[in-house]
Amino acid sequence: MQETDPKTTSRAYAFEMWMQAPMPMVTFFRTLDVTRLVRTARRKGLKFNMLMCWCIGRAASGIKEFYLLPVDGKLMRYDAIAVNTIVADRRGEVSSCDIPFTDDLRRFNDDYLRLTRQVAEACENHDLPENMVIGTSALAQYEIDGAVGMYSGVFNNPFMIWGRYRRRLLRTTLAVSFQFHHTQMDGAHAARFLDALQREIRQLRG
Repeated sequence: MQETDPKTTSRAYAFEMWMQAPMPMVTFFRTLDVTRLVRTARRKGLKFNMLMCWCIGRAASGIKEFYLLPVDGKLMRYDAIAVNTIVADRRGEVSSCDIPFTDDLRRFNDDYLRLTRQVAEACENHDLPENMVIGTSALAQYEIDGAVGMYSGVFNNPFMIWGRYRRRLLRTTLAVSFQFHHTQMDGAHAARFLDALQREIRQLRG
């Protein structure tokens, strides 16, 4: 992670326009077809949430804007991406767990299981401050149509929220929300990310 001059990046205008905005976050809503993801999870004995996080990392890793993030009034450039998940710990509370993204699904799954288990037992967050982290929150027990994340002014990271997936005859769908800082990316980048996420889900090998 290193500071970069916004003027040397494609985000120069966005940095000037949105960095000091009182509410610089934008939220998109999308319904994804997760039929392939559900089938793959069942056939291979994998966690749905893990597969979802991996697909998010895959989609984001191909979009250069995800490697930039405004932090403390500066524009930072990252070399790697991580996906965060919220873990129910042994106290009955929740802790945060960053999982480093890798194209290797088996390795990502191993890291996901190991780190979430570690966080659940220790009741301590696992943070990767050197990575550009995509936050996620899965409310898998509940049916929701969408959610707008809280902007605290502390964390500018992109964030995804989803609830329970829904079965519709031959299809299974999942409503998601994606919140992002306008300095980091424009609406077209966010829409392209969501398109890429849908492709990654459909291309999963079950």
